Amino acid sequence: MRLYIKVSLLACLLTSCYGSIFNESAASKPEFTWTLVTSWPKDLPGLGSTPERFAEEVQAMSGGRLTIKVYGADELHSAMDVFKVVSEGKVEMGHSASYYWQKQLPAAVFFTAIPFGMRAKELNAWLYLGGGLELWRELYAPYHVIPFPGGNTDAQMGGWFNKKITSIDSFKQLKIRFPGLGGDVLTKLGAQTSTQSAGQLFTALQSGELDAVEWVGPYNDLVFGFHRVASYYYYPGWHEPSTNLEFIVNEQAFRALPADLQRIVENATEVVNQETLNEYVVYNVEALNILANEHGVEVLAFPPPVLDKLKQLSAEVISDLAQQDPFFERVLSSYQRFQFGVNKYNQVELHPTALE
Repeated sequence: MRLYIKVSLLACLLTSCYGSIFNESAASKPEFTWTLVTSWPKDLPGLGSTPERFAEEVQAMSGGRLTIKVYGADELHSAMDVFKVVSEGKVEMGHSASYYWQKQLPAAVFFTAIPFGMRAKELNAWLYLGGGLELWRELYAPYHVIPFPGGNTDAQMGGWFNKKITSIDSFKQLKIRFPGLGGDVLTKLGAQTSTQSAGQLFTALQSGELDAVEWVGPYNDLVFGFHRVASYYYYPGWHEPSTNLEFIVNEQAFRALPADLQRIVENATEVVNQETLNEYVVYNVEALNILANEHGVEVLAFPPPVLDKLKQLSAEVISDLAQQDPFFERVLSSYQRFQFGVNKYNQVELHPTALE
């Protein structure tokens, strides 16, 4: 009995000491609170929910040691100032699309989408394993910003129009919201392009300030109600065969995190990147059915001659930029080399005799 009591007392003492040491160790680990600003309305499905989901993942993975407060477009900063405020360290993190910074950094467009470019699974593979992410980080490094893939909306639609696109001349003088290199292509055709933020689009289309709007795809477009103010919904999204989003982190803020929290941030972006793509694949299908079958939206394909001309002009725009910007040319070379390989494999998948 005396031996049992002694052993029990020793066990209690050890447990007490271990618990005390563990609690002191956990308590001694620093905690961080970050601010994340976005280019999207806070309550928007997909785009808006992605940074919220990321914050939840980080909170859970870190045991509450890293808390991220998410603010939607224009709550703290302008939707189009996300890169700027992260670069300046005014906030620790942002969620946006890299092609919004193309005037400052022409090569940034590759990390969102380029006309007739890669699909989502291919783009993700290039970013993670084909050298794309390394180029992206090199591009942003002088601005003290670290990018991470931040979700993909999959194939987008060609936009909402209030007149039919019957020929390439239909774009002349068209007032259209159309970002990225696709917007540059339409400008060459005589369109008046712009890049208004999300909150302005419905009113601009309704008032006639815009004749057409390209936003995302059925999942987000249904929420915005564009079907109430536009007559025709066009496909394919030639300008954005898939659209990669970005998480961007201020370098100083990231380096200030302990190694385990840095890894948590990185892993959480990968989790959310895939979850967001899954979400769009599922809900784009459902939303397009609702638009066509419940709201009577006329869903139309761009005529083949129009697509052929758009493809030709896209190649010209991209070639011109490559001649003007050496880094753009470097990224283009990597992108095209990878795209050629996956296109060849896609032929094998569909046609087993393609290599014979």
